Amino acid sequence: MSANKENSSDYQTIGSSKKKVDDQIFDGSTLKPVRDKSSADKANAADESLKNLNKEIEEIDPPSEPDAEKAEPDQTDDLVLNENAEAEPVKKIPLPEVEETLDYAEKAKLRRIQKRRDRDKELLSQDNWLIRNGHNISFFGLYCFSILVLFRPYELVPGLGFLSATAFYVAAATLFIYVPTQLSAEGNLTTMSTEVKAVLVMTAVALISIPIAKSPVLAWKTFNEVFVKAVLMFIVMVNVLRNRRRLMGMMWLSLGIGIVLSYIALGMFWRGEVNSEGYRVTVEIGGMFGNPNDMALHLITMFPIAIALGLASKNMAIKFGYFFVAFILISATMITYSRGGFLGMLVAAGVLVWKLGRKYRLNVTIASIFAGTLLVLLAPGNYAMRILSIFGLVPDPVGSRGQRSELLWRSLHVSARNPWGIGIGNFEIVGIRNLGTHNAYTQVSSELGIIGLLAYVVFIVSPFRKLGAIERTVFDNDETDWFYYLAIGLQASLVGYMVSSFFAAVAYNWYIYYLIAYAVAFRRIYQLEKGLKEELKPARLTENLFGWQIRST
Repeated sequence: MSANKENSSDYQTIGSSKKKVDDQIFDGSTLKPVRDKSSADKANAADESLKNLNKEIEEIDPPSEPDAEKAEPDQTDDLVLNENAEAEPVKKIPLPEVEETLDYAEKAKLRRIQKRRDRDKELLSQDNWLIRNGHNISFFGLYCFSILVLFRPYELVPGLGFLSATAFYVAAATLFIYVPTQLSAEGNLTTMSTEVKAVLVMTAVALISIPIAKSPVLAWKTFNEVFVKAVLMFIVMVNVLRNRRRLMGMMWLSLGIGIVLSYIALGMFWRGEVNSEGYRVTVEIGGMFGNPNDMALHLITMFPIAIALGLASKNMAIKFGYFFVAFILISATMITYSRGGFLGMLVAAGVLVWKLGRKYRLNVTIASIFAGTLLVLLAPGNYAMRILSIFGLVPDPVGSRGQRSELLWRSLHVSARNPWGIGIGNFEIVGIRNLGTHNAYTQVSSELGIIGLLAYVVFIVSPFRKLGAIERTVFDNDETDWFYYLAIGLQASLVGYMVSSFFAAVAYNWYIYYLIAYAVAFRRIYQLEKGLKEELKPARLTENLFGWQIRST
């Protein structure tokens, strides 16, 4: 038996010196084709003799079952000849018809994946961020201004009434410091991301609409007191929030006002202080939270961020804290009895479940069922009746559903008849009983026209698409970290706003501008921390003004 093995080994050595494979002769030492015809004829003769010798050996000592299996031509382990004289084992599909089907499917799948990745890469490469710090004083001014606008401490604490007029001066000081700092750092007044371009188009349309508005005085008041402040602070945030610490500080501030509002609202509801329509809670903080629907809008844009930060945290105490904050925000949303808030909350939660369930399907499903059950158990007694009135299944006691429907049709009619708009803030002149549109989209279309509406939609959709690109890229790299969860949380927040703002005229208010600024800053931080952008030299102001190149002749 050992002699046979030795003979077999000798035969393999002889056969490997020159072997014919598909009418090609390969040299045993290099495994390269031999082009000499005489050598090929000799190799053929040697190959025939080897076959005869192999047959004789198999008759004396037949191969075992495993060896016989390896001798079959259609097995998974095969040898591939390459120019480096190395033999590599590869896997081979046994059935040709299956191989053809799988190859086509795999190629189609790979093409789809590659196309999606190329599209995501293109989306994320549209911005040119400078890798440099700065704007420390500007960030401090922005933070102080946000405290005054969001928390309004002079309304929470009567003794701080002297701060009521300071927001304007803090904003002016912030801009005064921001402009020279930005010019010296980057050579322009702002980075020109898609969102910045869209909001500047809205601003230009709003300015043009003032002199031709039905009431120029009302148009200027809306522009000056609400809209332009939100736009200016949005531009400051986009350029100042350039690292993770600053972004987290601003998001904690937004979460903090949500916690304060929720704490006050839940306390009032518990004490029976329902001061709006006999069953709804209105927190007595003016400004952007003076209406239950507006307060609910802020809360439903914040709870997805709280959940995302909780999932991203590795500390169990901090994780539990974030989840508890999300629970408080959702509870306070419910006691506002805001139907738009409920729909926004439902869709935002659906986005979270859908996207987070991609990797943890079982865990997310269980958590969703638990949260939904808890929500039903804790809902106020007539909350379900309020929600059913959305679909007309139960009567609306105050008749607001019919009034909103009438205002919606009126705003669509005004938009159709005035494609260039009637002037910012002027819809209440042509509305029903001097009421606004109660719809952010028709508010823009009727007052700023079709161009304003397109700019507003691009302003909202652009960060949503790019956040999705970050989410997919990080997931494909199997890096479910802070970037992954916060990308999902910000998407859910944006979707919640898109839905809820369909029932509130809030297009010029602070809500969406803070949220979009967070999304843009998050995208910047992702690109810089992941090393996707190289250092760029700032252009001079004369060469790059607001992102538009000016060539000298």
